[in-house]
Amino acid sequence: MGSWEKRILKSLNSMCTELSIPLARKRPVGEQKELLNKWNEMGTDEPDLSLFRPVYAPKDFLEVLINLRNPNYESGDSLSFRTHLGLIQVPLKVKDIPELKEFFVELGLTTGQLGIDDSTQVPPELFENEHVRIGQKVLTEQDSAAAQQYIRQGSPTALRAELWALILNISSHPEDILYYEQLKTNVIQHDLLVDSLIYKDVKLTASNDDYYFVFEDYLYQVLLCFSRDTSVLSHFAYNSASPPKSYIRGKLGLEEYAVFYPPNGVIPFHGFSMYVAPLCFLYHEPSKLYQIFREMYVRFFFRLHSISSHPSGIVSLCLLFETLLQTYLPQLFYHLREIGAQPLRISFKWMVRAFSGYLATDQLLLLWDRILGYNSLEILAVLAAAVFAFRAVNLMEVTSLAAAEAVLADLSTLKVMPLLQIFLFATVT
Repeated sequence: MGSWEKRILKSLNSMCTELSIPLARKRPVGEQKELLNKWNEMGTDEPDLSLFRPVYAPKDFLEVLINLRNPNYESGDSLSFRTHLGLIQVPLKVKDIPELKEFFVELGLTTGQLGIDDSTQVPPELFENEHVRIGQKVLTEQDSAAAQQYIRQGSPTALRAELWALILNISSHPEDILYYEQLKTNVIQHDLLVDSLIYKDVKLTASNDDYYFVFEDYLYQVLLCFSRDTSVLSHFAYNSASPPKSYIRGKLGLEEYAVFYPPNGVIPFHGFSMYVAPLCFLYHEPSKLYQIFREMYVRFFFRLHSISSHPSGIVSLCLLFETLLQTYLPQLFYHLREIGAQPLRISFKWMVRAFSGYLATDQLLLLWDRILGYNSLEILAVLAAAVFAFRAVNLMEVTSLAAAEAVLADLSTLKVMPLLQIFLFATVT
């Protein structure tokens, strides 16, 4: 794992050397004024980013995960794992379908669900009206635990922003707004190499997305401030990764001259801005949007791009996904494996981005409701498996990875909740 962290840093440092630009510099006064003036319309900026490249993309990270091995593990130790034919070769404990059914019990067929029971065929008085009434009561009482329980059945659109803020313990204190303003000042005063990586990522992803391009300015504001936020470093206390360090020029290797770089310890990768984009639908006040994103990141999203054995960590999610397919759709799994289309090669990018940019936004927010409700990312692996189950007939006919990818290229018409319910509670014995 350490070697992966070193590789990312090396990539960043070599970019500095190649482009002859520092990792950080103070902006001249004129430049500061200019940036301040166009703070709310940074999207109109067209800097030349042709020489910048993402430090890594999800597929690079997948290669690292595929090569992970546990040195303390003898292949004879666990018979059940010896038969695992997926790409992930680290034996971690993941839930099977009975355990998932128990964990996601509120997704059961007998429980009302937003995303299913609010469809046009179901009269609103049967579920939706009452669900909204309960949601309003939860908000009135400001009970975070009740909000978390409630949202497992989905959040009404009108209440979602407030419910998420309640679950994430986000308030609108003057000091929070002040903190955000301080981060903004830091952005205006100092130019970081990662700023260009953020610009490039937004241009490559959200700016080309039919749902999210309108939020381009918000994305720059949030992500540039995020890169300066040293409070984000606290998540490394319960993350097995360590924040990247850089050394003051000429002092390489001398610890007293080491600084965390970027200041928040998070080097953005290709697609990173898609963690923020969906939140722009819910929050239009920059400091609130910022706080929500930061809390979502330190609770959930960091686990999707750091190596750990946590049940919500990306390694466990990959293994859970492969195990579900291999156990419950063995013919499909073997077929895809035989034709060189290992399912994880297709689903990995969905999971790493928590499906952002792949699902329609209303469906994505219903999915993220459940992430918050269950305080777990495991639902991402379940949904990925459910998508394969849903398209199984077509996938059984493909003969190459490219053809399999084509079958699964567009997820924007999928309805998340019926897929999850059918996969967990209807089809599998």
